[in-house]
Amino acid sequence: MNLEKFNPKQIKQLGLAVIETELSAIEALKTQINGSFVKACELMLGCEGRVVVTGMGKSGHIGNKIASTLASTGTPAFFVHPGEASHGDLGMITPKDVVIALSNSGETGEILTIIPILKRLCVPMISITGKPDSTLSSEADINLHAGVEKEACPLGLAPTSSTTVALVLGDALAVALLDARGFTEEDFALSHPGGSLGRRLLLHVKDIMHSGDNIPQVHENSTLRDALLEMTEKGLGMTAIVNDQQKILGIYTDGDLRRTLDKNIDVHTAAIKDVMTANCKTIQQHLLAAEALTKMQQNKINAMLVVDDNNRLIGALNMHDLLRAGVV
Repeated sequence: MNLEKFNPKQIKQLGLAVIETELSAIEALKTQINGSFVKACELMLGCEGRVVVTGMGKSGHIGNKIASTLASTGTPAFFVHPGEASHGDLGMITPKDVVIALSNSGETGEILTIIPILKRLCVPMISITGKPDSTLSSEADINLHAGVEKEACPLGLAPTSSTTVALVLGDALAVALLDARGFTEEDFALSHPGGSLGRRLLLHVKDIMHSGDNIPQVHENSTLRDALLEMTEKGLGMTAIVNDQQKILGIYTDGDLRRTLDKNIDVHTAAIKDVMTANCKTIQQHLLAAEALTKMQQNKINAMLVVDDNNRLIGALNMHDLLRAGVV
């Protein structure tokens, strides 16, 4: 590469030209959201098996993404490479499935080869092509036109605008089906348990709270010294103060300690019930961990006690627990 010929202004112009070309192609796609699009959604919505997406080359990469998006938004789907399909992977496709085949030219040999087998199995097929008069378009039960006036590639060779349009059309199908199925955030979280949304919607307080012997707690007749030792041992920056029935009377935190020291109180002899914070904020174990986070943030606190329906102490958690769980 000759850096002497590198022209930053020209590079910017080319980058903007690509974006403008692809934006125009997407804008033109609006006219293709028509009766065929509705029929394709209806066919996929009524599918009793899986939506099987296939495509070669760059269309294959787009097809893989479409299958992934469908699967994560409530439409069971997977990708099959058409070349591998001819060598055994067709066994993955059943008569209850629906096939989506992507090919800009509509003449991809590897896809055309498997069409007779799909016909024999009576598997309905949706094609996404750039040429409505192509072989694939005519053989499909439903054809979705994803043609473009020109590729963003200045040579007109590399699939650019055409793959972008196919991807957008796939997203349109997935989102339309998502809405038709009544797919919710909770449904999304179930298929994304490792993601941040999954952690927010699936983790409950009971999943991350400290329980049993790990709960910092002292009896109401304890001294402040006893409470400080308990806080140090359990390491949560606080301790609960309970009565004989394990009902919470209050909480003592690191913040309470700083306020206590400002009052020149003897930490060795003071009674914990005289310096604790009464009427402290609590939460129940069946609530989402995200709700605990919201409650802490609203009340500007870093720890909470977990109670049962009778206000008995059953757990404790702090902001560090939420951080470790990925809720924050």
